[in-house]
Amino acid sequence: MIICITPNPAIDRTIILPSLVLGSVHRAEQVIVAAGGKGLNVARAIRTLGGESLCMGFAGGHTGRLLADLAQTDGLNSSWTWTGSETRTCTILVSQHTDATEIDESGMPVSKSDWKQLQRDIRKQLSSAGLVCISGSLPPNSSPDDLRELLNMLASSGQRVWVDTSGTALNTVLAYPGICIKVNGNEIGAALGFEVKDLTSAKRALMILRERGLTACVITLGVAGALLSTNEGRWHAQGPRVRVVSTVGSGDSFLGGLVSGLDAGKDWPEALCDAVAAGTANVLSAGGGQFTFQKFEDIRKQTQIQAW
Repeated sequence: MIICITPNPAIDRTIILPSLVLGSVHRAEQVIVAAGGKGLNVARAIRTLGGESLCMGFAGGHTGRLLADLAQTDGLNSSWTWTGSETRTCTILVSQHTDATEIDESGMPVSKSDWKQLQRDIRKQLSSAGLVCISGSLPPNSSPDDLRELLNMLASSGQRVWVDTSGTALNTVLAYPGICIKVNGNEIGAALGFEVKDLTSAKRALMILRERGLTACVITLGVAGALLSTNEGRWHAQGPRVRVVSTVGSGDSFLGGLVSGLDAGKDWPEALCDAVAAGTANVLSAGGGQFTFQKFEDIRKQTQIQAW
């Protein structure tokens, strides 16, 4: 089982529009309401690929109960840490002519005691877990120490931990040798202080990260594919060009494909190919982690990988 921790989950409202013009009145063609947040998208990808996951994180209020109900309806196992704060809602606008536009609420604050409870709740599940993922932003009022304490607990348990985050939270994670990270070029570029936009700059970033002692590092570069660096080798994988409907959740689907493959015993190159195929399949439809296994398999056959 893979524990997918989302500290700041949300209700995702994806609105499909024929076009999007600021200042105009629009009529939705379709509305998709789902339990959202990066970790839940990771869990959807894991489920599609035949793996088992458990969604964890903070939830509260009416929207928190809706989050739990939607996750259950979607077939996602979950165990929430309940707080007195209302779970946020995020709105995603998708039209035919532009990439998705996201309006993300920051979320409501959680307390240090809430973080302590989350640690206790996660610790109870660790004996059944093969991997742990931490995905997305931290709720308001959270401090780097809150994340450090969670990472300390996970490290002391001996769990393999993957983290996908940005900003201050990413800077905190980069100080932990032994952690595995999955980031995109913009996220790691901001953390390291230089632009990461192509294979050359991504390789430079990975060399710096390896010197810091991280167990495994992945940098995704959109249509240019993804680079992986580990103690056992370094690889670049790239999927086929496809028609993009929405990129929302593609990085999460990528991580879901990666950890699902690793948890199933695949080696690094095979797991990286699964990750690229899942991330690419996700852009074919609206909604995070909403791709089909058939689309994944079709793209997996066309995914190319080479060592570097």
